[in-house]
Amino acid sequence: MRAYGFTQVGGPDNEAFLEVGVPEPGPDELRVRVRAAGVNPGDWRLREGSYGTAGQAVLGREVAGTVTAVGEGVSGFAVGDEVFGGCPGMVGGWAEEAIVTASFAAHRPPAVSPELAASLPVAAGTAWDALEGLALPAGATLLVNGAGGGVGIPMLQLARDQGLRVLGTASPAKHEIVRRYGGIPVAYGDGVLDRLRALAPDGVDAVFDLVGGDALRTVAELVADKSRLRSVADKPLVGELGGQDVTRDRSTRVLTELVRRVEAGTLDPLVTEIRPFEDAKAALALVEDGHSLGKVVLRMAA
Repeated sequence: MRAYGFTQVGGPDNEAFLEVGVPEPGPDELRVRVRAAGVNPGDWRLREGSYGTAGQAVLGREVAGTVTAVGEGVSGFAVGDEVFGGCPGMVGGWAEEAIVTASFAAHRPPAVSPELAASLPVAAGTAWDALEGLALPAGATLLVNGAGGGVGIPMLQLARDQGLRVLGTASPAKHEIVRRYGGIPVAYGDGVLDRLRALAPDGVDAVFDLVGGDALRTVAELVADKSRLRSVADKPLVGELGGQDVTRDRSTRVLTELVRRVEAGTLDPLVTEIRPFEDAKAALALVEDGHSLGKVVLRMAA
């Protein structure tokens, strides 16, 4: 079976198409014939060795496809079902067939394409879980630090629909998108704190960070209650500042709600690049560059 991953940890030169065995699903697992797979920063970080992986691995954290086998004890799914979800250990999705965690999978409605569905579990799922964890009341102000990417775009929409006032830092090229999806755009760079204080003189109620480093340290000054800092980009620093990573639910409940909103037209994951499987290397390079707008997805099969 054909797959795409890396032969050893390191840079992009270690990426390759691989021949691997067809996986067998275990308890709480489905095997799917992959039709589309999301591309995420976690994919290149895995290849780089950030998660302690050693040796060869197949990339891919989220997929949409057709169920070809059901693991022992799994209910609610059957062979032939169209589903989407996350892969165990957040690996293995960029392949002709992949394992999906049944408790982190949902049925894909016909009105939602495989490419849209495959973009939801990691990015939109992270945004949903962050908002649930913050539990902000309507009217509160949320700062999304890095609002133009795959996680920031759904966060803008979900926060808007929750009645929050949303500020979104982004490069000027992404300001129109930030505004379209319910945020107030603010330019990165020197003077960002002054620009944010002009819009929120009393500070913000929470920060959702997708950048990390000095950019996180700077905007953290705006929130008085540091327990309302969340970052998926810099876990050590957000912990040092008094905040935390996002606690992921990774459940059928969340995925079902997200895809319902996509079907209803109230959530757009903004898939801006759909690349064929043959272009996996270029697709990952787009995300690794850090300037891609919205989501990048691989089209794996018809």
